[in-house]
Amino acid sequence: MVDLSFTFTGECWLWQTTATAWHFITLPEDKSEEIKFFNENLHGKTRGWGAVRVQVTVGKTIWETSIFPYAKSKAYILPIKAEVRKKEKILAGDVVEVMLKINV
Repeated sequence: MVDLSFTFTGECWLWQTTATAWHFITLPEDKSEEIKFFNENLHGKTRGWGAVRVQVTVGKTIWETSIFPYAKSKAYILPIKAEVRKKEKILAGDVVEVMLKINV
């Protein structure tokens, strides 16, 4: 069994359009490469937009979501929903410790 769980720190950043705004944290490129390899070669399952299901822990908050490949880099990005940002007092520009586990 492959254990794809790890902890990293990343900066919360804002992606905004005229209609909406999203907050993300970019995963490290080396971990993104491992996830991509696992997803394409070992797991054998793909989802829309290259999404990968994950369980995330930030502070005391645990939730399930998906990470997505980011076209501007070789890394995945993790969306941070408003509920989590509010609970953990996260703002754009904050550096956040994230524990991430790939859901197999």
